[in-house]
Amino acid sequence: MNGCLYVVATPIGNLSDLTYRAESVLKEVDLIAAEDTRTSRKLLNHYNIFTPLIPYHDKNEIFQAKKLLAKLDDGDSIAIISDAGTPCISDPGYRLVNLAKIEKFDVISIPGPSSVTSALSISGLPTDHFYFEGFLPPKKGRKTRFESLELLPATIVIFESPHRILKTLKDIYSYWGDRTVSVCREITKLYEESFLGTVQEAHDYFSKTKPKGEFVVLIAKKGYVLS
Repeated sequence: MNGCLYVVATPIGNLSDLTYRAESVLKEVDLIAAEDTRTSRKLLNHYNIFTPLIPYHDKNEIFQAKKLLAKLDDGDSIAIISDAGTPCISDPGYRLVNLAKIEKFDVISIPGPSSVTSALSISGLPTDHFYFEGFLPPKKGRKTRFESLELLPATIVIFESPHRILKTLKDIYSYWGDRTVSVCREITKLYEESFLGTVQEAHDYFSKTKPKGEFVVLIAKKGYVLS
């Protein structure tokens, strides 16, 4: 009998956010493919999950995807998890899911935490249409991406690191003007914060202290006015 691949969402900060179904699946599968086994082990130990782990990340995914596909063919059930949030969303997983679908294995979603939808839900910006960009190119291609996204009729969602957040806010202002933005950081963690205002106001606010934590920046479409 063919195996099954489970795409399992894990907490983005607060360990209590793991769903009952995710916990059950992670305990019952034969193997867990984890982005960083050391990071994932902390979560699994918290829930007394002792399923064997195998590393699956950007640098080994071509080799590991084929290896995991063979295990599915042997009838094993496998869960794939990322360090935080939902696999395949700016995280490893696409290649394995793609191959599993091509080979007609069952691929099942175990939904849960996602920094994208979490940030949208607390942003205060329109969410009827949104575009997820992920991380902008740090250098090459950055200007092109800004130009191509400028007139998109949707709230744009990007990820950013603490050491580049101020530069990115300056670039948003430079390319798109003083739009309305929501800047979220450390979602679900102790120092969670969500700021709503203009790009300039956000830059001034986060310039007061050294930015810490991972950021999700949401930019309103051109012409949107906060009311």
